[in-house]
Amino acid sequence: MKKPLIAAIGLAAFAQLAVPQLAHAETLRTPHWVEFSGKESLDPISPTRFYSANQLIYSRLVRQGSKGEPVSDLASEWQANPAADEWTFTLRDGVSFHNGKALSANDVIYSFTRLLDPERDAPARAALSVIEDVSVNEAGQIVFRLSQSHADLPILLMDYRAKIVPVGFDDDTSLQGIGTGPFKLVEFDPQGTTTFEAFADYWEGAPKLDGMDLIGIPDDNARTQALLAGQIDWSGWNGVNAQQLRLFSSNPAYHYDSIATGDWRGMVFRADDEVFQDVRVRRALRLVADREEMVNLLFGKGGATITCDNPVWNGDQYKLAQQCPQDLDTARSLLSDAGYADGLEIDVYTSGVDNYFRPMTELYQRQAAEAGITVNVHNVPAADYWNTAWMKKPAFTTAWGQRPTDQVLNEIFQSEANWNESAYKNPEFDALLAKARATLDDEARTELYHQAQALLTETGATLIPFHLNNNRVMKREVHIPAVEHFAIRWHQVDKQGES
Repeated sequence: MKKPLIAAIGLAAFAQLAVPQLAHAETLRTPHWVEFSGKESLDPISPTRFYSANQLIYSRLVRQGSKGEPVSDLASEWQANPAADEWTFTLRDGVSFHNGKALSANDVIYSFTRLLDPERDAPARAALSVIEDVSVNEAGQIVFRLSQSHADLPILLMDYRAKIVPVGFDDDTSLQGIGTGPFKLVEFDPQGTTTFEAFADYWEGAPKLDGMDLIGIPDDNARTQALLAGQIDWSGWNGVNAQQLRLFSSNPAYHYDSIATGDWRGMVFRADDEVFQDVRVRRALRLVADREEMVNLLFGKGGATITCDNPVWNGDQYKLAQQCPQDLDTARSLLSDAGYADGLEIDVYTSGVDNYFRPMTELYQRQAAEAGITVNVHNVPAADYWNTAWMKKPAFTTAWGQRPTDQVLNEIFQSEANWNESAYKNPEFDALLAKARATLDDEARTELYHQAQALLTETGATLIPFHLNNNRVMKREVHIPAVEHFAIRWHQVDKQGES
């Protein structure tokens, strides 16, 4: 539901932020957080993929609907054989790339072949590894042959990196940034401003906007100040936190949506570290968290959803319902059993790169102290965080977007996953995931995913206290559908008239 906002705040000392102040009336100015310090890639399968740009440039066979369900994108329809180990997808007619080339089955085969190539460092490969072969049949349809039955392949293909690129993408640099999405790349500058123009021949219809600018602003507070100063048009994919939202109160120049999502923030205690390799220590570090207090103080009551170190969100059909109250006594007992009867001291690395990292870590620091745990908080500059702290230090804050059950569990927690940031390795967990994928009975598959979630929350190495509501603040004239960001149809976004 749209909510009017109430106050403006004066800005001081903001002139030094180099954000373009003038733009065409129909160009949407959008911040992004320079996640990879200028190394952002227009290759959608790259570990340093430029997420916000690639969302505008490329399309998938299947996209996420407004309720998280798979809906058609470049594929108009699909069906499985009775064993669900072979799936056939029909390509949509009349789709062209930004360079005028017509979309063909060969482009789809090329795109998935490179994504699944073991020689490439493609993080999405772990989530899609069930695909054994991609071919075209006599009718021109795309055929996926799987290594085992998988009833949810269309959900896997919603992966935001499973984009379709033209044949020759690797060898011809002029094809970098060429897709079938609603916006065409004009200029690529991830640390400055990356510009786009509307693609008039987009298959769903020409976009309402004339163009979009993606402006690199690594620091969370600087993004908020840029919005207050009118230098950007909305808060961007990450939104603003509850405290920042109050800065806009009573100002009729803005409006916002608060959208429940599967996005989460957390704290990783790497299981390959000398201290954290003990499951008793990891469990104690998670038991000291008062999740309800975190939600109430960071977001306000109802501003986020408590989760018990489970990355699967409440809107997912396979979500396991759990309770996880703070338990200081059990935490102390576990630490004592692990040899830390006199207390434990740890270092946690965080940053202002994200709205919630620092306040979450500082609140956790206070809560952990009640069980004799000293948390030394190290603040890393926003521009350096993802390259120097994330997956580099023994304990650090982390951020992930919403993913379906199969994908989030396989991509982040399966033993051999490229992005297994917590170094969690559990053969029993891996076996449950593999068996769930191959189980065609809905009830039995759900039970297997429930077992996997229970095991992860008992033995895992990641504190996940909540799933976020995305507070998406916009200037009054901006209209973005009130859906989770993976489901936004960018050709429908508008910037004119009254809210």
